[in-house]
Amino acid sequence: FFPVLLFFVVYKWYGIFNATACLIVACSAQLVGFWCLHKRAEPIHIVTFVLVVLMGGATLISHNEAFIKLKPTIINVLFALAFFVSHLVGSKPLVRRLMEKNIQLNDTTWINLSWMWIGFFIVVGVSNLAVAYWFDTNTWVNFKLFGLIGLTFLFILLQSFYLSRFVNTDDTNTQA
Repeated sequence: FFPVLLFFVVYKWYGIFNATACLIVACSAQLVGFWCLHKRAEPIHIVTFVLVVLMGGATLISHNEAFIKLKPTIINVLFALAFFVSHLVGSKPLVRRLMEKNIQLNDTTWINLSWMWIGFFIVVGVSNLAVAYWFDTNTWVNFKLFGLIGLTFLFILLQSFYLSRFVNTDDTNTQA
C-alpha cells in the first residue's frame, strides 16, 4: 500500500502528474527493496511495476491522466484472467495454489472461492472505470485509495466469514 499512499499524498499537494512520477519511483523502490530483502521478486510486484511504468510513463509523456486511471482496471482484469485461465490450465485453480498451504478445503469450495475472486476482480475493475470516467480526478484519487482498498478489505472480510464454515477447530488440544 506504500506506493498508493504516497501517490495519494503527492497528488493532494502537487497534482496528478507529480503523483504519477512519484508512483513510478515508489513502485521501483518497492521492487528493489523486496529484491534486496528476499533475493526474489513477487509476480504481483513485477506486473504492478511494469504497468505503472507503462501507464504512468504514457500519462507523463502525453500529459493525459487517462492512462494512469486505467492501471487499476488493467491489473484487476489481468488478475481475473489469471484466475480464470487457471481453471483451464493445470489441475488446481490459482487461488488454491496460493492458499492451500494455509487452509484445507474441498475441491468444490476451492472452485467457488476462485469464482468469487474472479467476480471481485471484475467488479473492482469496472468500478474503477466508472469512477475514472464519470467523476473528476480528485474523486478518482480518493476512490483509488479509500474505495479500492476498502472494497478489498470488505471482500476479504466477507470471504473470511464464508471460509469460517469450513475451518475445523479442535478444542481437545486447548489447555484450561
